[in-house]
Amino acid sequence: MERPSVRQLEYLVAVAKHLNFREAAESCHVTQPALSTQLQQLEALLGVQLFERDTRRVVATAAGTALADQAARILGETDTLLDMARAAGEPLTGRLRLAAIPTVAPYLLPAVVHASRRAHEELVLLLTEDQTDRIVAQLFSGELDVLLLALDVDLRGAEEMQLFSDPFVLACPAEHPLARKEALAESDLDGETVLLLEEGHCLRDHALPICKTSGMTEYADFRATSLGTLLQMVGSGLGVTLVPEMAVEAESARNQGVVFRPFDEGGPSRRIGLAWRKSSARHEEFAALGETIRAAFLSS
Repeated sequence: MERPSVRQLEYLVAVAKHLNFREAAESCHVTQPALSTQLQQLEALLGVQLFERDTRRVVATAAGTALADQAARILGETDTLLDMARAAGEPLTGRLRLAAIPTVAPYLLPAVVHASRRAHEELVLLLTEDQTDRIVAQLFSGELDVLLLALDVDLRGAEEMQLFSDPFVLACPAEHPLARKEALAESDLDGETVLLLEEGHCLRDHALPICKTSGMTEYADFRATSLGTLLQMVGSGLGVTLVPEMAVEAESARNQGVVFRPFDEGGPSRRIGLAWRKSSARHEEFAALGETIRAAFLSS
């Protein structure tokens, strides 16, 4: 039997992911007719129907789902082969797909891009921002190479490299009694109403244990989709929240009615670092990139 092409496998995986030929074609940067033709040829080659399609919807057959999963694994191994060749030749050159979580990306990525351009001139960073669960899934599906995120979450066995610790600070309205304190103990938060991000944000997962141990109560009728919205609600007097220290400089400029107060030494924090697949051949490159990111953070 003739072997499928890598391109055909890419199209199979894309359609299985989007269940929409137009969106799949756009994600592969090809025309929809070209993608459809290649998939028809793949079905003829394999002798199975991969998708049921009509004018309204696309549904993967049982064979299509199984073969798409296998195709994704094959493409991942192909990428590993290319990574090995690239690393053996010239490390940290070419494209690298890096994703960061929303509570890290706007505060750290600009410095990372600047530092990487100086340290690794031939490296092209392709950047993505999304929630932890989604970027971890994309890492293991082969859509991403490395993640920049808070490490104290389930990373499904990915290789980790801690870069630095990012303390939490309290954000409260300017007229709040805690705004007058220079530094806080967790016990100072007892009885406070705390605003948190919606489900899916790891910042929420990090904050919940702190809320429980300190005696804070979550404001259940409001959950923000972004840190910026959260701080606007704090400024309106709705409650207090916990913010990563790396966000303070940018967010304090945008939220004049909010005061940020640190905790005493040993207060709550999160670990920021890189994560990648243990099977990746580029671990030495990622470690070198991690050192560049660490230096960029410390100098910012």
